[in-house]
Amino acid sequence: MLDATPKEITDRKSGGMINPAKTCQPIGAMYAALGIHSCLPHSHGSQGCCSYHRMHLTRHFRDPIMATTSSFTEGASVFGGGANLKTAIKNVFNVYNPEVMAVHTTCLSETIGDDLPTIIKSADVPEGKLVIHANTPSYAGSHVTGFSNMTKGMVQYLSEATEETKKQQANIIPGFVNPGDMREIKRITEAMDIEYIMFPDTSGVVDSPMTGKHEMFPKGGTTISQLKDTGNSKATYALGSYASADAAYHLERKCKIEPIVLKTPIGIKATDEYVMALSNKFSKEIPKSLEEERGQLVDIMTDTHFHFHGKRVAVFGDPDIVIALTEYLLSLGMTPVHVLTGTPGKKFEEEVKEILAAAGIEGSNVKAAGDLFTLQQWIKNQPVDLLIGNTYGKYIARAEDVPFFRVGFPILDRSVHSYMPIVGYKGAMRLLEMISNALLERQDRDAAEEDFELVM
Repeated sequence: MLDATPKEITDRKSGGMINPAKTCQPIGAMYAALGIHSCLPHSHGSQGCCSYHRMHLTRHFRDPIMATTSSFTEGASVFGGGANLKTAIKNVFNVYNPEVMAVHTTCLSETIGDDLPTIIKSADVPEGKLVIHANTPSYAGSHVTGFSNMTKGMVQYLSEATEETKKQQANIIPGFVNPGDMREIKRITEAMDIEYIMFPDTSGVVDSPMTGKHEMFPKGGTTISQLKDTGNSKATYALGSYASADAAYHLERKCKIEPIVLKTPIGIKATDEYVMALSNKFSKEIPKSLEEERGQLVDIMTDTHFHFHGKRVAVFGDPDIVIALTEYLLSLGMTPVHVLTGTPGKKFEEEVKEILAAAGIEGSNVKAAGDLFTLQQWIKNQPVDLLIGNTYGKYIARAEDVPFFRVGFPILDRSVHSYMPIVGYKGAMRLLEMISNALLERQDRDAAEEDFELVM
């Protein structure tokens, strides 16, 4: 396989993946549920599944992730997990007292075929409390799919159209991004003087401050009253089609709210599109503060273009992040040679190829439902100057001696990243700095090695 052509590698058929560039649906569903205020995510499956998902999120955010589980045993595997879930609902409200319990499924409960809506309806839910659910089979889609399904579940259970006339407010579905990104998206929207409801919103939940006092449910997150009021908004901005579009379209069907599906606002073009979409819909002028930030970004891009022009890049990760990041790399004069996501969907390949074609780039390798084995073989055959992706890219970077910087989910071996945005004009500046540093550090290392050889 090491001598295979890029097309043979891309077309490789096998019974499974080697180092998948994704993780499973329940992780995304758990993260989305954390974006509801006073919500306790619940994993309807075995204890081990819930422990893995909590661990993965805790390591990424460096913040304790709370969730409960139905704790399946052999009996539940044979007879179903209905009794486990009913007991769990009763215990969760008695012991932890959340406002809402968000149930997601696992491989086991999906294979058994548990009917969650029927089980939830027959459960003993205290008055004034809520239980919502999403089906998230781990053997389909990815963590991005799970995030999308849980966000759609929020709309299905909670959104209500109670006003005759739509309010002058926007719904914002931020997609599977860090709380720092959610804060930046909110800051941009507030700078436009537009009322909004962001859901889910994990800012103030997985980046809550150290106060010296344990709080089971931090102050952040979208409140139940806000989620209900999403049915009265003028428009829904779905940032990232994979993670956000389904909820926006469901809100359109349920409450007649216009869906506006955009790229995740990474880079100058995608951020421009978000700002202009807000301005056009709500008849708002672009504030001077945002114009200044954009001008600073353009100035930096101009000053540093020689760092990036013609550099070959490999990028992998979640589809919404990778699509927008590919567009931004092109605006810097770089050439995305290998573009891969682990999330299934031919739409990803079509959109990325369209972006590349518009920039006059041909022959790049683009793949959805790919794995890191494929990516490494691509890089062996067609070397690159830079690799961009999550923590697991470090093994490829070491093996192939390629500069690397971390973007996306999960990032398990670095900290602080979840507080720092990569969206908006400010986020684009930060990305530009990280790209520049990765490339210049390699140049400095190579220069030092040459000097050493001359001395010897």
